Amino acid sequence: MNNDERNLMLHFENDYNEGVHPKLLEALTKTNTENLAGYGLDAYTERASQKIKTACQAPDAQVFFLTGGTQTNQVVIDTMLAPYEGVIAAQTGHISVHEAGAIEYTGHKVLTLPHENGKIFAKDVKQTLEDFYADGNQEHMVYPGMVYISHPTEYGALYSKAELTELAQLCRSYKIPLFLDGARLGYGLAAEATDLDLPTIAQLTDVFYIGGTKMGALIGEAVVFPHANMPKRFNTMVKQHGALLAKGRILGIQFDQFFSDNLYLEIGKEALRLADQLKNILQDKGYQFFYQSPTNQQFVIVENNRLEALGKKLVYSFWEKYDDNQTVIRLATSWSTTQEDIDQLKEIL
Repeated sequence: MNNDERNLMLHFENDYNEGVHPKLLEALTKTNTENLAGYGLDAYTERASQKIKTACQAPDAQVFFLTGGTQTNQVVIDTMLAPYEGVIAAQTGHISVHEAGAIEYTGHKVLTLPHENGKIFAKDVKQTLEDFYADGNQEHMVYPGMVYISHPTEYGALYSKAELTELAQLCRSYKIPLFLDGARLGYGLAAEATDLDLPTIAQLTDVFYIGGTKMGALIGEAVVFPHANMPKRFNTMVKQHGALLAKGRILGIQFDQFFSDNLYLEIGKEALRLADQLKNILQDKGYQFFYQSPTNQQFVIVENNRLEALGKKLVYSFWEKYDDNQTVIRLATSWSTTQEDIDQLKEIL
């Protein structure tokens, strides 16, 4: 398929296949000829950091901007773990499945647990930790040094405040950090069913990030260490990873816009409004849902013999094999989805 053919198709495969949100692009263009300090030492980046601290109600927080999700996960995990430690995550967690072994590449094993729609629970983490420390051979094993979760999960599921509190209390009792991957955090915060907000996440986690790439940024994720607990010489270690962006202004300017006039949350709300329409259309057309997601990602089961015809008009993401005759596909709305897109999808289906 050439680019012209691809552009004529309807795209619901992910939430990052278009460039940049117009308000962010306008800000980047407007400031383009300004001479600013590099490496995130410019005034826009500082202002963005302050706005994030205010939104999190965490005045002592430390904020650092990186370019993408895999890079952020790798840098955070590697800098917070000792060489002999690994990270606990769901079997379906992004670091477990879709990061090409980026965590293992740094020497840290991903220790996987069973999941429910991508979520792991305190009782299972506790059992894992208890079993490890009861093992007489633990000195020959990988020590569990961190718990990793994503909110929303890979299946668009959301943690409740009670579930996150249980995980936080358990991690603190074992003195290991709780890391929340927020690549799609904006869609989670905007969900009607959620009782989690930024201040609560900042209070309960040891590190999390506010995703930008999947929310309309050209590039960018904002890592938040909410308790002034950024690893020592973090900036230097980021550079060792090749992750320190000389033109850090690009990240700061975008997040300054995200946290002006409630833009970040508004983007999430609009994507979820359209996702609700998408869900209703799929239900009306008789599609079976793999999981009823409350966020912008919808997962449906499609007969294999229908996929080829569907793929001629609609770009979707393969998710997983359901059985020998059916496949789970993902359709996602985003900051760039329009009402016209939804109406066209209805006609296609």
